[in-house]
Amino acid sequence: MRVPFRWNSNWCSRLLLCHDKSQDVLLHYRELKKSGVELTDHSVFSILLKACLNLSSTHGKSIHASLLKQGFLAFTSVANSMMDFYAKSGDLASALLFFNCMGNKDSVSWNVIIHGHLERAASSPRGLWFFTQARAAGFEFEPNISTLVLVIQTCRNLRAFDAGRTIHASTIRAGYSSITSVQNSLLCFYAEFGMQLAQNLFDEMSDRDVISWSVMVAGYALTDEETVVALEFFQRMIDFGITPDGQSVVSVLGACSKLRAIRMGESIHGFVISRGLGYDLFVQNSLIDLYSKCNHIDSSLRVFGEIPEKNVVSWNSLLSGLVRNEKHSEAFTLFDSMQKAGVNFDEVTLVNLLQLCKSFLDPYQCKLLHSRILRQGFELNELVTNSLIDAYASCNLITYACSQFSYMKTRDAVTWSTMIAGFTRCGMPDEAIAVFRDMSLTTERPNAITVLNLLEACSLSADMKRSRWAHGVAIRRGLASDVVVGTAILDMYSKCGSMGSSRKVFDRIPHKNIVTWSAIIAAYGMNGLPNEALALLAEMKIHGLRPNQVTALSLLSACSHGGLVEEGLSLFEELIWDHEVEPGLEHYSCLVDLLARAGKVDSAMNLIGKIRAGLKPGASAWGALLSACRNYENYEFGASALPQVLELEPSSSAGYLLASNMYASGHSWIDAAKMRMMAKEGGVKVIAGYSLVYVNGQAFRFLAGDKHHCLSDELQFAIQQLHSCMKMDLTCG
Repeated sequence: MRVPFRWNSNWCSRLLLCHDKSQDVLLHYRELKKSGVELTDHSVFSILLKACLNLSSTHGKSIHASLLKQGFLAFTSVANSMMDFYAKSGDLASALLFFNCMGNKDSVSWNVIIHGHLERAASSPRGLWFFTQARAAGFEFEPNISTLVLVIQTCRNLRAFDAGRTIHASTIRAGYSSITSVQNSLLCFYAEFGMQLAQNLFDEMSDRDVISWSVMVAGYALTDEETVVALEFFQRMIDFGITPDGQSVVSVLGACSKLRAIRMGESIHGFVISRGLGYDLFVQNSLIDLYSKCNHIDSSLRVFGEIPEKNVVSWNSLLSGLVRNEKHSEAFTLFDSMQKAGVNFDEVTLVNLLQLCKSFLDPYQCKLLHSRILRQGFELNELVTNSLIDAYASCNLITYACSQFSYMKTRDAVTWSTMIAGFTRCGMPDEAIAVFRDMSLTTERPNAITVLNLLEACSLSADMKRSRWAHGVAIRRGLASDVVVGTAILDMYSKCGSMGSSRKVFDRIPHKNIVTWSAIIAAYGMNGLPNEALALLAEMKIHGLRPNQVTALSLLSACSHGGLVEEGLSLFEELIWDHEVEPGLEHYSCLVDLLARAGKVDSAMNLIGKIRAGLKPGASAWGALLSACRNYENYEFGASALPQVLELEPSSSAGYLLASNMYASGHSWIDAAKMRMMAKEGGVKVIAGYSLVYVNGQAFRFLAGDKHHCLSDELQFAIQQLHSCMKMDLTCG
């Protein structure tokens, strides 16, 4: 039989392979096998195995059998090709078997087995171990460039700093340190451990390409303290004549998002359009995220509309932006459009929808979304389940939240923290603290968020013993000196009425910020020490801090609770004109409350009429006025305030009760009864007022009108004694 192809001419098969004719190479090989001709040139097999990699592993196993039959595996180069075939086919076990059976391993053998392990498992130390063994072998091992790059990447993934530094040193000795791809890999490695290390290497590089600059931009963009340097690097990159690629643009847009640098972001958007990078989907998604976080939702919508082929990230980016900017109706509409477009939503979509349920406080939507989660098989996703627990708790469905929590087989710190926060939000501090105690019995360690939620629960319980215990937890976790945690601790003590403890914690916080100062000012005001609160303003200025809106509200609230009318009005004018604090509705409401508490109902009503344009008086302002009208029997203004309160908070019992009490104090019993009937017909739940009284270290809650409490007799006797002592003091005075 005539052989259609002469395999003695090695060059022909190489030519076929170079022209992507792997199919032809294997076809000729099969015809040769049928003809009964045996191949004598073992170098041909490396070409055949490369062709098999492009087509099918079945042909490779057939060639393996031929190699065994002819004894060609004794040649190191042939064994290396066979091992390379198995490694690149994903059969590392067969490749390793070949490697272990080889009698004469060379540098190529080690490179093949190292490369195979690193490429298939970049986060596994196995490939790094082979690299170490190769360097310790008895011959001079020379890693190729691709192996070096993968080894450095593995050191980065494993955060093996010492190993990476050692490899860096070996690349310098071997003369590889000037190769740009190796230097770029080292840049990525050092950026993982600190940008100063990466900066030192970058400064030493003589040849920097777009990847080198992109690594630096991305590294600085991820750091909280030096994010602005990413913008500077991007500008330098352009000045040096390097055209940014999509990756560097995505990184610098991420930095703009973090810094809320909208002007810089818009400039980069213009650059993207001028350089033709607008087709890059990653860039477009980053632009949507930038505009959303900078509250330019119209720009986000415009970029979204310009994307020809959107992916789920595009939809999620815009959905997140709409949720963040409180465009709740638009977010639901977008989700409907997403479903109509046939896009399969993921866990990020569901988390955003659960955020919407929290915003609307809609239990029905929350349950509906839960059913969707079950149908789509996301019930085991921790991110989704944690968000579901949070949404149920926000919608006051704490039983459902607790059920989800109990069903979870694995709980991380976020899960525990979410459940603690959920109980606290629903006014159940005892249950929240019990969850924390249960967490302490597991291997999961509480983080700063967990401790903050615990402190909030103790604040709600106003139990001094528990608060000291929670403070101890924060100290043992090394978090007490943290400014955020420290601020929460001083706030907790202030709500327990212990201003001495609150002030001690404040003094021990090493680096106080404006939130810390605002918290201690609010603490003094809350505990009936308005003059001390006002004195802290001057102290804060000495430390170089200017009051913000929260500080101003804390100060005004202190004046309101302390009855310091003139001081409050003077402070309001001073803070606005001298410190340029933009007054919000809450500031005006606080002033109304200040005037109303002092009986200046006319002045409070006039102030409501003078609230600056764009601000509509809220329920708190009208409620304060209505309360004053009840106390000072000003029924004319009360009749004006009542419709406003009921319109703004139709489901709150406070307005109905205030109005009913106001009419009752004026002996208008019919109107008083009418208010209570309206509340009942509207399904408004009346929440009774209560007080906490501590007896022998235990907190007891007394509801308004409760005459059957176990301690009512003892307390009645104590109150009578206190009343007698007060009378005696007055007589003596």
